[in-house]
Amino acid sequence: MRILLSIKPEFAEKIFSGEKQYEFRRVIFKKNNVEKVVIYASAPVGKIIGEFEIETVLTGDLEALWDRTKHWAGITKEYFMGYFNGRTNGYAIKIGKHSKYKSPRSIKSAFGMKPPQSFAYV
Repeated sequence: MRILLSIKPEFAEKIFSGEKQYEFRRVIFKKNNVEKVVIYASAPVGKIIGEFEIETVLTGDLEALWDRTKHWAGITKEYFMGYFNGRTNGYAIKIGKHSKYKSPRSIKSAFGMKPPQSFAYV
């Protein structure tokens, strides 16, 4: 099963360069058979630009999660803590094999939907 994630373009590019090996989320998908993530690069790109395999999903309190992921987070600790503001726990999706599409795709033509706020099953 695949999910579609909205990711800021600068973070999507860090995924493809290998600098960012974890994608952080406040809320995670409920189904446990999700194996791939389709990346929707949010504004100003507004296109589906690639995908990655999920190696694992880590969860825990924020300090422990940061300590486990900080070397490959692709963001600063300040950004991390700001993203999770008001939360005590978070999720980190470990990015496996990834590929950037040669031609970005429209979300409407690919899936007949609007961009998800967080994620959508596809």
